[in-house]
Amino acid sequence: MSDINKTVPELDALHREAVAWFQRLTSGQATIDDAEALKRWRDQSAAHSAALADASRAWSDVGPAGLSLRRRDSERANGLAYWRRRTMSRRAVLGGGLATAAAASYAVIDPPLGLWPSLSEFKADYRTATGRQLSVTVADDVSVQLNTQTSIAVQPPDGERARLELIAGEASFATAPEARRSLVVRAGDGRTVTSDGRFSIRNIRASESWVCVTCFGGDVRIEHKAGATALGPGQQIRYDATGLGRIATVDQESASAWQRGIVVFRATPLAEVVVEINRYRPGRIVLLNAALGRKLVNGRFRIDQMDEILARLELAFGAKSHVLAGGIVLLS
Repeated sequence: MSDINKTVPELDALHREAVAWFQRLTSGQATIDDAEALKRWRDQSAAHSAALADASRAWSDVGPAGLSLRRRDSERANGLAYWRRRTMSRRAVLGGGLATAAAASYAVIDPPLGLWPSLSEFKADYRTATGRQLSVTVADDVSVQLNTQTSIAVQPPDGERARLELIAGEASFATAPEARRSLVVRAGDGRTVTSDGRFSIRNIRASESWVCVTCFGGDVRIEHKAGATALGPGQQIRYDATGLGRIATVDQESASAWQRGIVVFRATPLAEVVVEINRYRPGRIVLLNAALGRKLVNGRFRIDQMDEILARLELAFGAKSHVLAGGIVLLS
């Protein structure tokens, strides 16, 4: 990597400006005036527009670039030109300052803003891309449905217990009626254990500090260094590094809606809705208006038609959207 880094040219001034605009948009400090200023900057010339498009593509290219780091030996055979393009993309995303292999490696291990999978997610046995879902059978008798942006690792069995790890994302788990082993699923700082249960776990590390477990059938046990508790059908609990939360009763139909390709919002702040939408569609929606983010949203939406939500939001709240290259949408 050190030899390759020496061959990477510096970004020119125009591209650095384009990168700076994307940094501003995803900083959480952007305003409507920033959006208008960006449009004026882009419209100055065809070169400005092209530089912005290049910077936008860098956001989506950097995910495959991270994967390529794991395969660097085979990729070298394709020539240094590939690495020049990919390394420049990594530098653009992280602020144009990744001049060393150590910094580039950090970007893959701990991606900024959760914009692409981490190294641990790339090493998963099963992983779903944005907007995709997957159903698999593991350990012979465990059914797993992976929601969007989800990574699962299969671990060696522990005696009479099958073991999985939900690295990131959201998934549902069910053991077969004739299962010979119990199931243990680790997620974050705890693990869920069952011999006959149906449950889901949500571990969205990019935007949420907690893990959520919901039981849909049978009995499940949540084990944490701070203690343990049991869940029955229709019960849910959250936990984080500090301990277990309180058990809550949930509407099972709404809690399992994603398994049927639907997301349900009930009096959900728009800021949280945007976070959820970003899990299902390529690119990124950036909310520029804090007051708008507090508006409450109700509705049922198909996962494969997420862009329709934007049109409904504009009608319901008088919101305006500015669409940029690479699936970036500024909502104000």
